[in-house]
Amino acid sequence: MEPFYLVVFGSLASLVAVLELSKTSKDRFSTSSAFNSFKNNYLVVYSLMMAGDWLQGPYVYYLYSHYGFGKGEIGHLFIAGFGSSMLFGTVVGSLADKRGRKRACVTYCITYILSCITKHSPQYKVLMLGRVLGGIATSLLFSAFESWLVAEHNKRGFDQQWLSITFAKAIFLGNGLMAILSGLFGNVLVDSLKLGPVAPFDAASCFLAIGMIIILSTWTENYGDPSENKDLLTQFKGAAAAIAADEKITLLGAIQSLFEGSMYTFVFLWTPALSPNDEDIPHGFIFATFMLSSMLGSSIASRLLAHPTPRVESYMQTVFMLSSMALLLPVVTNLLVAPSNVKGGSISFSGCIQLIGFCIFEACVGIFWPSIMKMRSQYIPEEARSTIMNFFRIPLNIFVCIALYNVSLP
Repeated sequence: MEPFYLVVFGSLASLVAVLELSKTSKDRFSTSSAFNSFKNNYLVVYSLMMAGDWLQGPYVYYLYSHYGFGKGEIGHLFIAGFGSSMLFGTVVGSLADKRGRKRACVTYCITYILSCITKHSPQYKVLMLGRVLGGIATSLLFSAFESWLVAEHNKRGFDQQWLSITFAKAIFLGNGLMAILSGLFGNVLVDSLKLGPVAPFDAASCFLAIGMIIILSTWTENYGDPSENKDLLTQFKGAAAAIAADEKITLLGAIQSLFEGSMYTFVFLWTPALSPNDEDIPHGFIFATFMLSSMLGSSIASRLLAHPTPRVESYMQTVFMLSSMALLLPVVTNLLVAPSNVKGGSISFSGCIQLIGFCIFEACVGIFWPSIMKMRSQYIPEEARSTIMNFFRIPLNIFVCIALYNVSLP
């Protein structure tokens, strides 16, 4: 492996360590033991849930190609997952608000485990069913858990500001550390132990089952609006009306959809951007580097959220500006640096510049997640929290489906 990759990774690791170890009392909230116990319980569950998700990510495409499916067929399978999330997301969100968020979190575990089981079959229809189940599970992952946390936090009378601690730690551990560890663990299962590309999905099922047991044994139920006189359609209309009536909720949804849309586009395109001439790049190590960048961002976010100023709405403007500049780097470098016509070889000079820019973007992603969670806790009404959060994902899933459809065209 080239020294450049090790230097970037080592520099990021050092920055994360310095930021975490240099935190003073001014960068931390003074909290109660009851809150710390509650927070740690949630972080364990959330980390297990994210491990179950991250273990699958790097091997989905590989598994489908292992079964002999082409690029177009695989693209359609991915479209089915995002389409399922778009079609069923709002429904399961409404059910979570009405029937209980704890129950929805357990449903996530069961649904995702069933999705993992389908990966043992090479039949296209069975795999398609797995993608539909996975789309439903994704909707629950990104709405039910956060909705349960916010409602339970408020129900127990904890300081509203303390939510920022849980949000930042959840992203640091779940979207950073667990992503890196899951990638390494999956690599051991597939490459070192030679257990095949379905092994990470079996491991994911185990983590999800453990998390489900903890949820069932330690979590209490909470609801959005459990009133019996409201059916799902009424709740659905109420959530839509809440979005239309409050400009802040509408803008929050637009911000989330646009940023996540750029994030998913980045996921599809970072590989061809760094290796336009089939340069030999260490994909797994670069992915781990990106996740380390995200950890750096969440560490920065925890400091920002611990202080009353600057407000989230203020510093997020800078985050969006930095993200835009980082994603413009491939365009700028292609204009200023003459393209190489040599196939293969090591990463180019422009590729090195782009990699640094992409790390900056991932750091912005790490700041974005806990910050948008904080904003959602402030602006989204409790009675329809899960429903509204899944409303936000509809334009995102439409955008991703369109992008995937064009990518999957022969």
